[in-house]
Amino acid sequence: MKKVDLHIHTVPTISDAHFIFSLDAFQRYAEESELDAVAVTNHDTFDQQQFERISRTLTATVFPGIEINLAKGHLLLIGCPSQLEDFARKASIVAQKIQSATDYLSVSDLKDIYEELDRYLLIPHYEKKPPLRGDALRDLLPHISAGEVDSAKKFVRAIKDDSKPTPVIFSDSRMKENLSRLPIRQTFIDCGELSIEAIKECLQDKAKVALSANDGNRLWQTLESGQHLSTGLNVLVGARSSGKTHTLNEISRTVENSKYIKQFSLVQQNETEYARSFESEVEKRRSIVVDSFLAGLKRTTDSIIEVDLLSREREIERYIETLLKSAEETDRHDAFSKAVLFSEEPFPLGNNETLESLIASVKQIIENVEFKEIIERHVDRSSLKALILELIETLRDRASENKKKQIVNDIIGDAKQGLRVRTSATQVDDIDLYGYALDQKRVDRFRDMVNLLKKERVIHEQNLQGFRIEARRSAFAGAGEIKEVSRRKTAFSEAFREYDDPYQYLQALLEKDDLPRGELYKYFIKVSYRILNEDGFQVSGGERSEFRLLQEIADAQNYDILLIDEPESSFDNLFLKSDVNQILKAISETMPVVVVTHNSTVGASVGADYVLFSKKSVEDGKVVYRLYSGHPTDKTFSSVDGATIESHEVMMDSLEAGLSTYDRRRQSYEAIKN
Repeated sequence: MKKVDLHIHTVPTISDAHFIFSLDAFQRYAEESELDAVAVTNHDTFDQQQFERISRTLTATVFPGIEINLAKGHLLLIGCPSQLEDFARKASIVAQKIQSATDYLSVSDLKDIYEELDRYLLIPHYEKKPPLRGDALRDLLPHISAGEVDSAKKFVRAIKDDSKPTPVIFSDSRMKENLSRLPIRQTFIDCGELSIEAIKECLQDKAKVALSANDGNRLWQTLESGQHLSTGLNVLVGARSSGKTHTLNEISRTVENSKYIKQFSLVQQNETEYARSFESEVEKRRSIVVDSFLAGLKRTTDSIIEVDLLSREREIERYIETLLKSAEETDRHDAFSKAVLFSEEPFPLGNNETLESLIASVKQIIENVEFKEIIERHVDRSSLKALILELIETLRDRASENKKKQIVNDIIGDAKQGLRVRTSATQVDDIDLYGYALDQKRVDRFRDMVNLLKKERVIHEQNLQGFRIEARRSAFAGAGEIKEVSRRKTAFSEAFREYDDPYQYLQALLEKDDLPRGELYKYFIKVSYRILNEDGFQVSGGERSEFRLLQEIADAQNYDILLIDEPESSFDNLFLKSDVNQILKAISETMPVVVVTHNSTVGASVGADYVLFSKKSVEDGKVVYRLYSGHPTDKTFSSVDGATIESHEVMMDSLEAGLSTYDRRRQSYEAIKN
């Protein structure tokens, strides 16, 4: 197996933080990591002279490469050392085209510059930021050899998924002065000679690519010391103060996207404070449920905010007053007041919202890819296109008609204003009675909607390992509850007096300048959560902690590794064995998990894939934490420096307090049973 790192930076660019290149650091990295091949891949540039100096210094094979900003993703393009002049010439064209951090090449640009792409090794960022996606990725698929990922979890997932390209993991490191820690992310390939053609051929077969030289994808190097972990479930044991937490901290620092559940972090301290923070956390995690449930109320509230019935009523009062006054002043009418335009009504303007919404819906049907086959079985695509064209034409005609009416209305308004100043007769105010009736109906519907939503009811349920999460809607009991939801210093007591009338309550809320209009919908309906145990009762303090642990473990799916420090210090054995062990084993099928334990219920029963034993010693006056590791069935565990230890003794001391204690306890249990 050849160990390769084909993503290394040696030149700071506009896409990098500044660093000073060190050839000594590069040489040290290549030699101490025993690399067989490396590639120099700077952002959108290639320094030929520097590359030649690196090639002369390193014993590993060095490939010329470039990391290209392509279609807003990144692509590693690696060439042959024998064609250096041509590679440098083409890289200079890339550098000319990309002058700022926001510039990028299109796939067409790439093909124009490099012509025969099959002469190169192409590796896009796949499950790594910024990834190459969409049309750009599809266009390059025939030329792509592998996809770069950024974690062991994603590597193993891609290896198992036939729809994903062969994964590779590289350091993406900067060879800089004072390189304190050597990179640990490399890929092993089962390749004979190290040439572009041979590597490309090797990458076509996922069975020839691995995270480790001897253990395939079962183990991967996690620490700079050379320590490996299983890509499944790891159990870390050892005496008190032997370096277990120190090891977890090191892993957490090395694996950037790690989920670390620290010892005692989920245990209840103060009952009141813990209950409050628990409820807040549950609410935060499920805010999407609230947003989805209240989405309709938000749209309606945003619409009703624009309805001002008080102003409408004033308009009607003015209309009636001017109508009566005009009737009483028939003797004062003159040539100006008798003119047709003096009492002319403006043209009502049409509302095109429904038509615009209909066009958007038809467009969505036409452009939908996921359900294209189902749509085309029932609706002819050409008919849909004809429909949307006619709807767009209708919208254009209506918009044109509205514009003409508005122009005429403006002319009429100017004329009426001119006639008004020349006569002493009272002009009847304009009034839109139909609009007022519509607004009144909208307000009535709004009241009905809010009052219906105030009735208590379960709106969402979710089960998690024997617990049931229940979201309920209800009316607010008082102004204090509304203030708690708003998380503002604003007083709601005055507004709450109108709470029984949703429209009047909304008007009271609108008077508060410090409340954003877009958030007012949240103050009508209370959404609360309850966590119920398997018997249907609300959880106790201890059960809250159990639920939080299960929730934290479930959330680990969004991370690249899960670390748990001594769960037995906070939870009982029955819960650990029946719930925690099961979910840990299930998660370890898809990602690395490390559990620190002193407990046989976890350590012996969880079914670990790999065991680590930490031991502290003092050597030359310094504290040294040494890790021994091996598979559960191994007779001995070994450290990276070659030291060994008997695995049976380790497990007995760590999980059973020694063999004699284990035997005495076993005899006691047998006596009770008999």
